[in-house]
Amino acid sequence: MTNKKSNELAVVLVSGGMDSLVTAAIANESHQDLAFLHLNYGQRTEEKELECFHKIADFYNVPEERRKVIDVSFLKQIGGSSLTDEKIAVKKYQGESDEIPDSYVPFRNTHIVAMAVSWAEVIGAIKIFIGAVEEDSSGYPDCRPSYYKALNNLIKEGTKDGLIEVITPVIAMKKSEIVKKAVELKAPIEASWSCYERGDEACGVCDSCALRLRGFARAGLVDPIPYKERPSYN
Repeated sequence: MTNKKSNELAVVLVSGGMDSLVTAAIANESHQDLAFLHLNYGQRTEEKELECFHKIADFYNVPEERRKVIDVSFLKQIGGSSLTDEKIAVKKYQGESDEIPDSYVPFRNTHIVAMAVSWAEVIGAIKIFIGAVEEDSSGYPDCRPSYYKALNNLIKEGTKDGLIEVITPVIAMKKSEIVKKAVELKAPIEASWSCYERGDEACGVCDSCALRLRGFARAGLVDPIPYKERPSYN
């Protein structure tokens, strides 16, 4: 017997990556109506990510009026990240590290969630789903549970009714568990993209590709998207 879906509208932040795809699939399990938000911030794979956003939105039957694409190219103007600054090369995966990598976009998730909260207030949503992952997120400070706890306190203080809440359903999951969850929920993995560098074929060697490929390997599955290289990651 399946649980009845909530009739409350939920906003899902959909970058086009695998984590946000699975987050959308989880939100779809619990909410009847979804609104998808995507931000273009001058990232190298902006065009491919937007294409994936619409493919995922099509899969979950999100109507055009509930698909919001916002330009926040000021993040590219600010720079400071290999994702937005052409002068900073996208590094190859070097293994586990406690250092914050240069792919970190300064305070990005705060900007993204702020946009989502503003939109949620307008359309009457009180849940915002985001695919932040603590363990496999290359040490980004804005992917930690403590960050979202603080952010939810801020949202409660700074919104009209104080009811909006950010939900992080995959934050404690390993990449292999996210892959398995995608299969379990029949999410369209082939419609997602994780590469930091390329939009035609995934490079296979950046941090994001490496973590994704390792997740598939540990799940005993093969990633269906095209790769320029497919190294083995343990």
